Amino acid sequence: MIHSSQKPGAATQGSSLLRTLFAIPLLYKVLIANSLIIFVGATGGTWLASRLNSLPSAPTILIIFVIAGWLVSVVLNFFLLQIAFRPLMDLDKVMNRVQAGERSLRAPITRLDPQADQLASTFNTMLEAIDDANRLRATQIINAQEEERKRIARELHDETSQVLTSLLISLAVLEESITTQEARDRIAETRMLAHRTLRAIRNLSIDLRPSALDDLGLLPALRWYIKEYQQKFSITVDFQASGLKMRLPAAMETALYRIVQEALTNVARHAQAHHVSVTLKEDGHMVEAIISDDGCGFDVEQLQKMPGPEQERGWGLVGMHERAHLLDGTLKITSAPGRGSTVHARIPLPQAVSAAETGRRELSLS
Repeated sequence: MIHSSQKPGAATQGSSLLRTLFAIPLLYKVLIANSLIIFVGATGGTWLASRLNSLPSAPTILIIFVIAGWLVSVVLNFFLLQIAFRPLMDLDKVMNRVQAGERSLRAPITRLDPQADQLASTFNTMLEAIDDANRLRATQIINAQEEERKRIARELHDETSQVLTSLLISLAVLEESITTQEARDRIAETRMLAHRTLRAIRNLSIDLRPSALDDLGLLPALRWYIKEYQQKFSITVDFQASGLKMRLPAAMETALYRIVQEALTNVARHAQAHHVSVTLKEDGHMVEAIISDDGCGFDVEQLQKMPGPEQERGWGLVGMHERAHLLDGTLKITSAPGRGSTVHARIPLPQAVSAAETGRRELSLS
């Protein structure tokens, strides 16, 4: 019983000793290891020389001892230095992978060398700072783009549309005052042209920034957009929403709207599809958007490397990924030639919503 009670204490002391040894800086680890090797070699060589001094084969034995000692020293140094430099080698591998593009990797904290751990911690802190700066810059760029879209859309709707509406009214009045049939036909053609221009400007204004997205929320804006989309491209769109009973934060609504808009635009331009399904659902922790089509499909990785007009489509996919990533979400695109494509976005709901956002979420989504 006495021996069994002493074993845990001995194990604890042994692990404490190991932690103390590992906490020694790298320079002193190498220095102590080489000092021990030199001490053992010098002591053993002196002892062997004193014992073999009278033997005729002493020089040969000493040469063998020196060679064996040198080989043992090299082998021991190799293993000791590998153990000592392992944290630095692991850190170097992580740095190379990060430089190659794996920005989500972080250097491991091994607790085997305080200096290597300090270097790894500094490297991780630097990566976090770079990620935060990139995210802040991307967020500022996207917000500036949305504000500029909103401003241009408002000007197109308020100023240009009003001018064209006034022009249409003036042309209608002028047409009533003209008696010549040829002139009336010319005015009618001009009215049709102005009407088409007005409709194109309104569509452009809505594409830039639909007012329904700010005033009513995500679902009404998407319903209106899908209705116009089906009329414009003659593509059947099946839209389903579940679990979305209140308004989402403004940034999330904008991101989801742009993801769906970009996916449907790509379908109309490139997929040669006849049917698209759009699904939105919320489970209390996550909002998912799934856009699937029965089109021709494509190679996702190859598309992003293609120059020319196809490169714009690749940039659109990158923009979708960026919008999801900025909200701590994910976006996965599954596609293959001849098998259609699916865009699956998952964006987590914020843990805490400000008072202003809470007021917005209480609005109805009819």
